[in-house]
Amino acid sequence: MMYGYMTLEDNTEIVHSEMKPDGTVKVYIEKPVYGGFHHATCWLPVYIWEDVEGFSDEDMLRLKKIVENNAHLIMEFSQKGGVLDAANY
Repeated sequence: MMYGYMTLEDNTEIVHSEMKPDGTVKVYIEKPVYGGFHHATCWLPVYIWEDVEGFSDEDMLRLKKIVENNAHLIMEFSQKGGVLDAANY
């Protein structure tokens, strides 16, 4: 199950999984572009990035900072059914 977390001003979507039994959470990022999507995956809490395609080095610096600054919230929400369930909506 993937839960919506954040939409950036350029329509980049950040979503995350539930917490896996080993304590990891998959963060998936995608941005719609003509003909498809740019995408990247980060595994928390170890910050392993994989499957990065289409994002520039500058884009990745910005996305890494966003994920790092929000990791504690993403980890918490991953245990509570996403941000909406955590907020009791």
